[in-house]
Amino acid sequence: MSSARPCILVTSFEPFGGSAVNPTMEVARLLVKSPCAIGSRISITLPVVTGERAGSAWATFLPLLESMRPDAVVALGENAKADRVHFERVAINLRDARIADNAGVQLSDTTVIEGAPNAHFATLPLRAMLTACESAGVPAQLSLSAGTFLCNELMFRLLNGAPCAAAGFVHIPQLPEQAAVRGGPSMDAETTARGVHAALEVLARAIMQPTTEQRA
Repeated sequence: MSSARPCILVTSFEPFGGSAVNPTMEVARLLVKSPCAIGSRISITLPVVTGERAGSAWATFLPLLESMRPDAVVALGENAKADRVHFERVAINLRDARIADNAGVQLSDTTVIEGAPNAHFATLPLRAMLTACESAGVPAQLSLSAGTFLCNELMFRLLNGAPCAAAGFVHIPQLPEQAAVRGGPSMDAETTARGVHAALEVLARAIMQPTTEQRA
């Protein structure tokens, strides 16, 4: 897509691990509804199924990526241990799951893509996005790794030659109603969405920057 009006594709995941909800779905819904200063946003919810087989997150997502070719992809995932928004720096070529996915598959010590590099760095302006999130009054931090479950797998696949100019992953806290059942920190969806919205505005401006320089 043209950076004249950048399009940011936001992904969320369906509920998993015995929870009836996933905060990424609600946050993504709020993000798409939020007025954008620049560009537009589209959201898709992905199944929590690993690999490339039919019905997996990647098999669901790749055709949309190939048809849309968005300017950036920001994938959202749930981190039940997080007390703030985590902007992930690195995806590794490893799948080592603590729990099974929603198809009942639990992978251990396997690569994401055979023969691919050991790791990929996010291609988003993470520090600027972090600063924007914090400036919106939402706690945030840079995080080294997206883990070894589906969040990491999706981030790795996006950065391993997928048809998008920039991509990265953002982990968000669980919702208060989830924390009430299983304990741990939480953040309400509106607060999380406010911080991620500010980060996406910075990202959109960064995508526009080459166009601005050309016109100057």
